[in-house]
Amino acid sequence: MLSSEIADLAGVTVRTLRHYHQIGLLPEPARSSTGYRRYDISHLVQLLRIKRLTTLGIPLSDLSDALDAPLAAEDLLEELDLQAAAEIDRLNARRERIAELRRSGAPLDLAPELAEWRSAPGLSLPEDISRYEHEQLILLGHLLGDGDHQVFTEGFAALNARMIAPLSARFSTLDAETPETEVNSLINEIVKVLRPVQERFATLPPLNDQLTALMDELSERRLRPVQHRVLRQIEQALERLEES
Repeated sequence: MLSSEIADLAGVTVRTLRHYHQIGLLPEPARSSTGYRRYDISHLVQLLRIKRLTTLGIPLSDLSDALDAPLAAEDLLEELDLQAAAEIDRLNARRERIAELRRSGAPLDLAPELAEWRSAPGLSLPEDISRYEHEQLILLGHLLGDGDHQVFTEGFAALNARMIAPLSARFSTLDAETPETEVNSLINEIVKVLRPVQERFATLPPLNDQLTALMDELSERRLRPVQHRVLRQIEQALERLEES
């Protein structure tokens, strides 16, 4: 048999066949006078054994021992069973997350629990603000551990959503032409609404400094200068209140 013939019979590719030769799993047959490898039935049987064991999940690095030492099979099967059970758990967890996304209608790149922190659907925010909010949540999802997810959920439970919605709308309109009186008024009103949240956070574990720095970098890159300045001033005002 030629390489293509034995590969077709075994249901593998010629490339796989050559790889097995390279790593010593399958003896390489002698070549004919024309330079082609000529396989016989023993090569096919060995190739079928290899294929059978790989379908069980045995890694190529362990195949030689499994083929040559049948008595070690029980330990290997135990390990494979544990790996398969872990894979089933992982896939079940994935299915649960998919089901959560379907139920919640959350974007695919956000965990459902983070998507709940988005602005109310009825609040029509400009595209740049919506993108900024979305990217904030993506960062949070990556950088927060499960415990910190709970910290945020508990902290923002004190947020008055009814009051913050119109303030968010006013924030989204800030630009270089906005009067300073409006800027200062908005800062004071947002600080007032966020004060209960800050008090709630005071009893919870502090957030990672890296997260704070990255969120600030994102706001500087995505927001207008006046909007970024407002966020900074709100943060500073809350810090002063905490110290007082």
